[in-house]
Amino acid sequence: MSQTGPQGRKQAFHCVSSIPATVITRKKSVVSYRHPVQNSHLPKQSKRIIGMSTHRVCILGGSGFVGQHLTARLSAQGIACRIVTRHPQRYRHMQVNPGLELVRAELFDLRSLAEQFSGCDAVINLIGILNERGKQQTFRRLHVELVDLIVDACRSAQVPRLLHMSALHANEASGSSHYLRSKGEGENRAHTHGGATMRVTSFRPSIIFGPGDSFFNRFAVLLRYSPPIFPLACAEARFAPVYVEDVTKAFARALDDKTTYGKHYDLCGPKDYSLKELVEYTARVSGLRRLVVALGDLPSRLQASVLGLMPGKPFTLDNYLSLQIDSVCTHNGLTELGIEPQGIETIVPLYLGKAGYRARYDGYRRLA
Repeated sequence: MSQTGPQGRKQAFHCVSSIPATVITRKKSVVSYRHPVQNSHLPKQSKRIIGMSTHRVCILGGSGFVGQHLTARLSAQGIACRIVTRHPQRYRHMQVNPGLELVRAELFDLRSLAEQFSGCDAVINLIGILNERGKQQTFRRLHVELVDLIVDACRSAQVPRLLHMSALHANEASGSSHYLRSKGEGENRAHTHGGATMRVTSFRPSIIFGPGDSFFNRFAVLLRYSPPIFPLACAEARFAPVYVEDVTKAFARALDDKTTYGKHYDLCGPKDYSLKELVEYTARVSGLRRLVVALGDLPSRLQASVLGLMPGKPFTLDNYLSLQIDSVCTHNGLTELGIEPQGIETIVPLYLGKAGYRARYDGYRRLA
């Protein structure tokens, strides 16, 4: 399963290595694709109070799934984006966004971070991992220690605004998994470590879906190469999938809105589903006939123990523990921000069905 742990499955945004700072800049016209809105009626939005006007942001994790969608939205609004990534050459396609900078920098070096934050009005942190890999990519290092460095670098560069991506039900004290506890601690640090000088807003999504996601797309691949019977661990765990464009819209609206300072927004789609229902839906949209069989608790634990030892760690014990709490909202922050959430039925067939398959094939041909 996807980056955002099973709770609020964000996509993984990996750190950069120790390379001297380099900038690649180019301006082109914006190419965008807009999905249809479910209807024209929007929920009542709380009154917005506009503070400072943001002209430039630095995005950590900006080359990932959510980051690329967010960069396109902010660039279309005239906001210049500086993206910190380990491999700028891999993301040259992002340079269609006007004012985009792809930079190499050392994330765990305060001076290097402050240099990249210099001249920016805000910093956006999207970095997160689902599973630990070695000593460099651990939950504590990327979800907690990095947040402290980001806040320190913001203060050093005199950047007063920070938007932070957390996870639904992240809780430092009572999170059901190491992932959720570390995300909760990092979120708390983001709001408290900067003191009165930092204006912080955090977002806590359920699993995020959209073109390029690692949830529906990954299950589509697994189902395509599976036998007719598909065993599924934690099949009754529930999610409220949230559309990536709704998530990026929340970030964009909060950026200059004083009423969002200090707040934590849970972000969910309009409906919740069991994991089994979502996998069965994926099979239908993909045109596959599969019998999804729910595994009991013990077989689910055993599956996590085995798959956690495989390359890529497709499912781990920590993922299993995250799934013990439903990834659904009691209060949806999208509504408070005046955003009507779009459902999977409107969006997923556009990129997972036959039309989406053809579009992906054409894209691969253009890249060949």
